[in-house]
Amino acid sequence: REELGNTSKSPRWVVAYKWERYEAVTRAESIVFQVGKTGTVTPVANLEPVPIAGTTVSRASLHNRDEMERLGIQIGDWVVVEKAGKIIPHVVRVEEHRRDGSQQELEFPTHCPECDTLLIQDEGGVYIRCPNPNCPAMLRETLRYYASRQAMDIEGMGIKMIEQLLSQGLLKGLADIYRLHNNYGDLVALERQGEKSIENLLAGIENSKTQPLWRLLTGLNIRHVGSSNARILEKQFGTIDEIAQQSVEELAAVDEIGPVIADSVYTFFHSDFGTKLIDDLKSAGLNMGSPVEKTTAEAAGILDGKTLVVTGTLTQFTRDEAKELIRKHGGKASGSVSSKTDYLVAGEKAGSKLSKAEELNVPVLTEIEFLELLGESG
Repeated sequence: REELGNTSKSPRWVVAYKWERYEAVTRAESIVFQVGKTGTVTPVANLEPVPIAGTTVSRASLHNRDEMERLGIQIGDWVVVEKAGKIIPHVVRVEEHRRDGSQQELEFPTHCPECDTLLIQDEGGVYIRCPNPNCPAMLRETLRYYASRQAMDIEGMGIKMIEQLLSQGLLKGLADIYRLHNNYGDLVALERQGEKSIENLLAGIENSKTQPLWRLLTGLNIRHVGSSNARILEKQFGTIDEIAQQSVEELAAVDEIGPVIADSVYTFFHSDFGTKLIDDLKSAGLNMGSPVEKTTAEAAGILDGKTLVVTGTLTQFTRDEAKELIRKHGGKASGSVSSKTDYLVAGEKAGSKLSKAEELNVPVLTEIEFLELLGESG
């Protein structure tokens, strides 16, 4: 277990199986192809609505071309739909014996359904993508993710607002977000928008300029770089310029980054698209990070190189806030207790993680002791 370790979301040494099945039979009324923020083309079945495990299911992802071919699904087919773990709808199989000749075969597209660019398949993988960085669908989904709470957390910029801004030609790229203040008249003229909502939107955009670098890295839509890897890159290199100057080998040498993520990061920062985007965002005045010396000085070595786990009900802060404090002071916030855990921060009703920590003689801290350790207690 120690050798396998943990990802930011789950341990690598355990697999959870859910045995309960919740399924129903319904018709696939149509199949559409959606383009995601990284260009992945995903087939989705629009189903005749059917109740499964307490909710009405009307859509189910078919995942990729290989899965479509495995199922042999056609438009109009009767299909068995299962809710994996009572949550995610999944087409299990096609009821071929119920075909009556009215079904229609559907080929996976060779060109992007949004911009008509020739699609490419991942080398050694199953996913088929649109390689056009200016694809309208990719732009829409990238904008939505950039503005989301996981990334830059821009209040007032939901998908409906983004679609209106795109349709009016006010957004043609990420950097255009920071030019919207020049189009105030066009903004207040948008459907169902008033001066107050637009002022809130512009304030949210302005506030996003001060977000930490890891949030910007997350929102840039670099393949394989989510919030966890973005934090690692910020902690290691400090500024966006420093990240951009690294070779693939130097990036891959960073703990938890590896060659695949390194190649993706390097490719982005050395592409014409990535270079121009970063220059535009710099001109807009976004936070591009601080040199590593400043961030490590802030941490003062208190938790440098140490791994902490947070468990139980906390009263001083949320778990996410506790994890942010750990990272701020140079530590690593893990999700599971092992012999490599340096401290367990335990709130009320701490359960199995507390028992595990006691079994392994891992020091257990209350919230007050945790703050005292960081020198942040009242």
